[in-house]
Amino acid sequence: MKDYENILNNIKRYVSLNEDDEKQFTSIVRTTKVKRRQFIVQPNFVCSHQTYVLKGAFRSYFVNDVGIEYTIQFAIEDWFISDFNSYINQTPASIFVEALEDSIVQQISFQDVEKLCSDNPKFERFFRLVAQKSFAFSQRRILSNLGKSAEERYLEFQNLYPSIVRRVPQYTLASYLGMSPEFLSKIRKRLATKS
Repeated sequence: MKDYENILNNIKRYVSLNEDDEKQFTSIVRTTKVKRRQFIVQPNFVCSHQTYVLKGAFRSYFVNDVGIEYTIQFAIEDWFISDFNSYINQTPASIFVEALEDSIVQQISFQDVEKLCSDNPKFERFFRLVAQKSFAFSQRRILSNLGKSAEERYLEFQNLYPSIVRRVPQYTLASYLGMSPEFLSKIRKRLATKS
């Protein structure tokens, strides 16, 4: 069970698990190494897995018709990432999920999760609570993007996720915050001169 300790601890923040529950869950988990710049989700292919980051960093992003990238989400250790719309509806993905570092992930397939949830209500509750938390986060992000200046968005993100700010390339952070890398660089320089 040591190989699954982190993901099980993540689940236990939401629901209590006994030994049988743990065995039931770990039986559907597949551990995989992912190289930096490798995609685990690509547009036009159905996303068949939820991915838990055991080690490393990822981003999900969308590319518009003129080739501009918009980072949707970051994920580091102890976070899940996927194209959740594709995963939930089992329709072709519209985003990329790319490793930003050499990583180790644990993946669970759609079919296995569906069966697990129908067999064990604890996991149904876990995935519902995680989905609700994710929806609430998305709503807060939209409100932040609508109501805060670029500098306020950067400072808020830096305060909440300092390790992500240190680990991800500046262009990915800028696209997540809705600004150009050059504009983010100006904000950082201005803040550095204030302190």
